[in-house]
Amino acid sequence: MAASVQLNLRSFKAPFNLKPIAKQFSRPGRIRCAATTPTKRYSITLLPGDGIGPEVITVAKNVLKLVGSLEGIEFSFQEMPMGGAALDLTGVPLPEETLSAAQRADAVLLGAIGGYKWDKNEKHLKPETGLLQLREGLKVFANLRPATVLPQLVDSSTLKKDVAEGVDLIVVRELTGGIYFGKPRGFGTNEKGEDIGFNTEVYSTHEASMLWRKRVTAIASEYPDVELSHMYVDNAAMQLVRYPKQFDTIVTNNIFGDILSDEASMITGSIGMLPSASLGESGPGLFEPIHGSAPDIAGQDKANPLATILSAAMLLKYGLGEANAANRIENAVLDTLNRGFRTGDIYSTGNKLVGCKEMGEEVLKSVDSPVPTAI
Repeated sequence: MAASVQLNLRSFKAPFNLKPIAKQFSRPGRIRCAATTPTKRYSITLLPGDGIGPEVITVAKNVLKLVGSLEGIEFSFQEMPMGGAALDLTGVPLPEETLSAAQRADAVLLGAIGGYKWDKNEKHLKPETGLLQLREGLKVFANLRPATVLPQLVDSSTLKKDVAEGVDLIVVRELTGGIYFGKPRGFGTNEKGEDIGFNTEVYSTHEASMLWRKRVTAIASEYPDVELSHMYVDNAAMQLVRYPKQFDTIVTNNIFGDILSDEASMITGSIGMLPSASLGESGPGLFEPIHGSAPDIAGQDKANPLATILSAAMLLKYGLGEANAANRIENAVLDTLNRGFRTGDIYSTGNKLVGCKEMGEEVLKSVDSPVPTAI
């Protein structure tokens, strides 16, 4: 039976404003050298990971460096191995040195992990186990996954234009409880002698799940301006493709959030466009694109770096409190799309097909534009 875990909080806004740019404008095809003296300094741990991860992280790092120079921010970056890359180097998916570096940082930016090479490894030696360990080690528990249909990409959506147009929602996913972590789990034999496998879906009060309706309804009384509703997850999955504009904020548990946010991503046209943030009560947040490592196109300059660039914007806004710098990146992404540049996953006739590196270069031009971006 589907659990009642969906909440619709109409006054909760998406973590970044992805609205259309009113008009295009020209700019020089070069990058200025900023003369701003750094007044703030932050340390960022970069985890390129596997597949296309190193490619998109390189692009996002360049964007952060330029934005920092324009906003008076100095970043120090430390790259560390994780996932399959760490398995090959050290024999474990999350080396202690990597976790320590992440915990010491002001924020963590992750590329992608996983690949066919490690698919047959035992569970504790899979790249994905390293990600679960990283989340646990950073004590992050709230995962924010925005899904916004940009006007420039509405025709890339798998849904009809009149259904997809104007969609602007966010999935807030509980990250550390539920079936991914519940115990007991394992394999056994039933009374008929058949092999069985079992997992445990368990939540405590502070994590919620089945307790959410009771807890959230009580908390909702403190926020009368927020419209609250509950929905079974199977209905939520259906409604996301039937009429996604009805949603503003969906709050759900770990496994349901994992599924629903991936479904929501396809409404936008490409999973390569969507960032995410994982936050805790204190300490560094973890920021990453929601796409996978895409080993089939790794090293071919075909990856879409925009989800990672937008993850860097979320890092600035939610991890470091640098809203102006974050807005500069978001506007630059919009402007780059408005000027017609597309990677293969979002390409349509009439636009210019570019690779990962060139898309990054065009975003840098927009970041550095001396002309204010019109929203």
